[in-house]
Amino acid sequence: MKFNIFKNTVLLFVLVNISCASKVKAENSQVSSQEAMLQRAQHDKIEQAEYDKNSTTVTDIIVGANQTENYLPLIEGKRIGIVANQTSVIFKNDTTYTHLVDSLVSLKVNIKSVFAPEHGFRGQADAGEVVKDGIDTKTNLPIVSLYGKNKKPSAEQLKDIDLIIFDIQDVGARFYTYISSLHYVMEACAEQNIPVVILDRPNPNGSYIDGPILEKENKSFVGMHPIPIVHGMSIGEYAKMINGEKWLENGLQCELTVISNKNYNRNLSYSLPIKPSPNLPNDQSINLYPSLCFFEGTNVNAGRGTEKQFQVFGSPFLNKEKFKFQYTPIANAGSKYPKHQNKLCYGEDLTEAKTIDYINLSWLIEAYQNTSSKKDFFNNFFIKLAGTSKLQEQIESGLSAEAIKARWKSDLDAFEKMRTQYLLYP
Repeated sequence: MKFNIFKNTVLLFVLVNISCASKVKAENSQVSSQEAMLQRAQHDKIEQAEYDKNSTTVTDIIVGANQTENYLPLIEGKRIGIVANQTSVIFKNDTTYTHLVDSLVSLKVNIKSVFAPEHGFRGQADAGEVVKDGIDTKTNLPIVSLYGKNKKPSAEQLKDIDLIIFDIQDVGARFYTYISSLHYVMEACAEQNIPVVILDRPNPNGSYIDGPILEKENKSFVGMHPIPIVHGMSIGEYAKMINGEKWLENGLQCELTVISNKNYNRNLSYSLPIKPSPNLPNDQSINLYPSLCFFEGTNVNAGRGTEKQFQVFGSPFLNKEKFKFQYTPIANAGSKYPKHQNKLCYGEDLTEAKTIDYINLSWLIEAYQNTSSKKDFFNNFFIKLAGTSKLQEQIESGLSAEAIKARWKSDLDAFEKMRTQYLLYP
């Protein structure tokens, strides 16, 4: 998937200043900072149109962050907080980009703090690893962690902020915690009357919905709302649903602006140019994640500690006659302490499996049926991931994948109908 080419943000700023300076000399007048920003945005638009005219791709998606002409006027003269990680970038072309924070710093935008979700601002922390507050060495901006004990920005952390920008690439699964961070950011901002601007990005798993609806008694940070595991929405659409369904504390609603993707529909294949987290390294892992993440709630390793995260699964307890594929998880950059570290695991390699647009329960059921000790297969985390106790009970009782999924249908139909009012894309 190609991205529209944007000129280097810093260079554009210099060009705009040169242009403005020429006008000052010729007309002996002053160009305001807001006009300079708007001129820069117009320059982007002209360059974009030129690229569109010469592009040979069928559809080029323009993410929210690239639409500077739509959000620079919103932040002019304001004190800004940014919720961001390594995926928060402005694309120059298919393979190069500038980080949103770096770009805004170069434009002298008054950024007060950067708020970092799970995995940290630069995206290097393991899943579940506590991310500490700190200072970004590149920009010297304060980093406030939104993972660990401080999942929700405090009033103190927001006291010098007029507006929050939220720009994070999601993968469309309920248990992927970026949407939980979104909830808490919106809630904190609603309480403090701070507007939120979301720079939207496509959902690589946006073409379908599937999975059991979360039951409120199983609410946790890996599932906060009554939605299916695969919800089929972008971050911007999901934020609209949070607001519209009044899921924030006390029914509060956040002042929300979404800078939508251009040239996007949810049935397009979308390949992420940047890993959204350390253990989702490629398109295959992202596609299989909604199905294989169930193994995180069992004694089966889902590829952590390998270079094939969420593309293989295995365990020392699986039947080696049934599962011929073997691997040994070791500590690596994505997982310091992987499940079954340094132990030989028997399982299945799905790196060449076909892309799917549904949750595949067969791998989970087959592993359960072929483990050496069924009573030790599931752990307490499984119910949180599933959002219901029913799935474990159904697998233990011997129901087939088809029978289990048939019981999801009425809830999924109701969710799909409710979801319609919040969609931004066809």
